Amino acid sequence: MGEKNLGLASRVRPALRSFVPYDPAFSPCRVNLSANENTHEMPAEYVGAVRAALAATPLNRYPDPMANALRDALAERHGVGRGSVVVGNGGDEVLFNLLLAFGGPGRPLVTCPPDFSEYALFAQMTETPHVTVPRDAEDFSVDVDALVAAARGAALVIVTSPNNPTGNLLDRALVERLLDETDALVLVDEAYVEFAPPGSSVVDLVAARPRLVVLRTLSKAFGMAGVRAGYLVADPAVVDVLASVRQIYSVDVLAQAAALAAVTHRDALAPVVADVTSERERLSAGLAALPGVRVWPSAGNFVLVRVPGAHRVWERLRDEHSVLVRDFSSTPGLGDCLRISVGTRGENDVLLDALATLTREEA
Repeated sequence: MGEKNLGLASRVRPALRSFVPYDPAFSPCRVNLSANENTHEMPAEYVGAVRAALAATPLNRYPDPMANALRDALAERHGVGRGSVVVGNGGDEVLFNLLLAFGGPGRPLVTCPPDFSEYALFAQMTETPHVTVPRDAEDFSVDVDALVAAARGAALVIVTSPNNPTGNLLDRALVERLLDETDALVLVDEAYVEFAPPGSSVVDLVAARPRLVVLRTLSKAFGMAGVRAGYLVADPAVVDVLASVRQIYSVDVLAQAAALAAVTHRDALAPVVADVTSERERLSAGLAALPGVRVWPSAGNFVLVRVPGAHRVWERLRDEHSVLVRDFSSTPGLGDCLRISVGTRGENDVLLDALATLTREEA
C-alpha cells in the first residue's frame, strides 16, 4: 500500500514530519577523515584484551540492563560511585534520554551553535523549545553573559568542550557561573576531552554540583566508534531518572565486554593520544601554510579550516583524490569551512598533498 493510501503525512507527529534519514555523506575512499574516528594503531595489549573479552562473551543471554560491571569501572575511573554513572548505546542515546526526561514542551534547551547537530535534532524530536546563543563569528568563543541570561529561563543547557566542529575549549568558570546563576541542568559534552590538555575536564565538579552532567564516550580516544558505548557522569538522582526512561538492553553484551576491557586497559592508550595530538599540530601547521587556508586552534582530534570554494574543494578531494572530509560550508556561521579529522601521519600527508594541489588550482 502506497503512502497516498496510508495518509502518512497526517499520521506522523507534526514535530517529526520534516525529518529525513541521517546521512553522513559517506563515500568509499582510500582516506576517510570525515567522522572524527581514531584511525591510529592501538597497542597490542589493548587490542588483545578487547578481543579476549569478546571471545569469552556468551551470546545466548540478555545483557545486564544497566551494564553494572562497566559502570563500576567507569565510576572507578572518575572517582565516583556506581550510582553516578549511566551507560548508553553511544553518547547519542544518553543525550536523547536527557532531553526525553528533562526537556519537552515549555522546557527550553539552550545551546551555542555551531555545535553538534544532534542537540537541535533531539530537541525537535522531543518537542523541546530550542534557544541558541551563537558563538563569535571570528573565534567561536561563547558570549558568557548572553548564555547565562538565556539559561535563566531554561530547563537544560548543553555546552561542548572541546566543541565539535570548532575545536575550542570552555572555561571552567563559565560552567560554574551557569550553575551558580541559573536553575538549569547543565550538560558538558566532553566526547573529545582526552585530546585536550590535562585539567580540561569538569567531571571532578559533579560530586559537589548536582545539576552538572558530563557526557563521555569510548568512540574517540578509545578507538571504539563501532561499539557504540557512551556514558554520563551525574548526580545519582539524575541517573535514576535516566535509568527509568532508557531502552532496556540498549547496550549489548559485546559492547559491554569490549568497553569494559577498554576502560580497564585505558592506560595503554596514552601513546596513541599523544600521537594524535602531535599529528593534530603537524596537520594544523601544514594546512595553515597553504594559500588562502585559515585554521582554527583545536583541542580535539579534528581541525576546522576555511578554504575558498570549500564545497567544490570537498567534492574534488573526494572524487579526484579519494579523500573524504566533512563539509560544513552550508552550516550557519561556517561558510567555506571543512572539518578534517586527524588521521595517521600517512593519511594526513595524503590530505595535505591533495589540498596543496587543489588550493593551487582553485586560486
